[in-house]
Amino acid sequence: MTTPPTDEFAWIAGLRPLTRGDPRALNLMDDAAVLPARPGYDLVISKDALIEGVHCLKGEAPGVIARRALRTALSDLAAKAAEPFGYFLLTAFPPDRDVTWRAAFAEGLARDGETFGVALLGGDTVSTPGPCTVGVTVLGWTPQGRAVLRSGARPGDAVIVCGTVGDGWLGLRAARGEIADPGDVLTRRYRLPEPLFALCDILRARARAAADVSDGLLADAGHIAEASGLGLSIALDSLPLSSETRAWRDAQPDPAPAAALLAAGGDDYAIVCAVDPSQTDVFIAAVNAAGVAASAVGTFDARPGFRTAFAGAPVRVETRGWRHA
Repeated sequence: MTTPPTDEFAWIAGLRPLTRGDPRALNLMDDAAVLPARPGYDLVISKDALIEGVHCLKGEAPGVIARRALRTALSDLAAKAAEPFGYFLLTAFPPDRDVTWRAAFAEGLARDGETFGVALLGGDTVSTPGPCTVGVTVLGWTPQGRAVLRSGARPGDAVIVCGTVGDGWLGLRAARGEIADPGDVLTRRYRLPEPLFALCDILRARARAAADVSDGLLADAGHIAEASGLGLSIALDSLPLSSETRAWRDAQPDPAPAAALLAAGGDDYAIVCAVDPSQTDVFIAAVNAAGVAASAVGTFDARPGFRTAFAGAPVRVETRGWRHA
C-alpha cells in the first residue's frame, strides 16, 4: 500500500474513487454535494470544520468560535446560490470548557441561527484532550438544477469577485497584534465573516460558476479553473479592496507583491464567479445594487496555466492560498 499524500488537495483527489462515480458527489471538486430532494428543488449539503488555534485564534471568545464556525460553513451554501434552512453540529470540547463557556458558545449559535434563519437539527458532542473542535454540516435548497457549481466556467468568461479581498488576512494579523486596526474593523471581518446570501438570485441568473473565497482568491479561482478544465489570468491591480485594506496596500514599498499577498491570504468569504463577458456590467451592477462590492479581475481561458499581473506586468506569486497539510 502506498503512503497517502499529506497535501490537502492531493489527499482529496485520492479519495475520489470512494464516490463510486456517484454524480451527486460532484467528483469531490466542489464544496458541496447536490441531491434531488423535494419536488422542484435540490438539497445542497456542505460540511466545514473549525479547530481552535488553526481556524481561529487560541483562546478566542466562545461566542465568536460558534458564530465563525457557522458562518464559514454557510458561506459554502451562499456560493452555490442555496438558501439555508438548517445545520448539524459536532462539538469536541476540552475539559476546561465549563458550563459558563458552553453557555456563551450556545448563545453565539442562537444569535446567528436567528440572523440567517437556520435551525440546529442534530449532531453530536464529545470531549477531547486536544484543541476545541467544531464541525458544522449545513443544508440549503436551490431550485432544481440551479445550484451554481465550480465546473461551469467557459473560455473567455470574466473572473468577477463579489465582496472584498484581503480583509480576512489583514484581520488575522490585526487580531494577533501585528498591525494597527483602528476601531477593530479588520479584526471583526476576520472573526465574523458575512455569507453573501443577498446574491443568491443574481448568481443563479448570471453566474456560470462560483466558489467562496476561503483559501484565498487565487486558490479558489484556481479551483473553478481546474473543475472547468480551463486556465486563468488575474489582474492583481483590479482587486476589490475595502478602504482599510487599500490603505495598507498603498503604504507598502511595492504594491504588486502586496496585492499578491492579499489575493492569497484567504478568510475573506467573498464569492469569485465566472460570468459571460457580455454580462459583466449587468452582473456587477446587480451585485452593487445588493450592497456588495464587485470587480472584474481576470479571465478564464483555454490556455493551460495560471497567470498573475499588476498593471500589465507579470507578478510571481509564492503561494496561491492556504493549504492544509
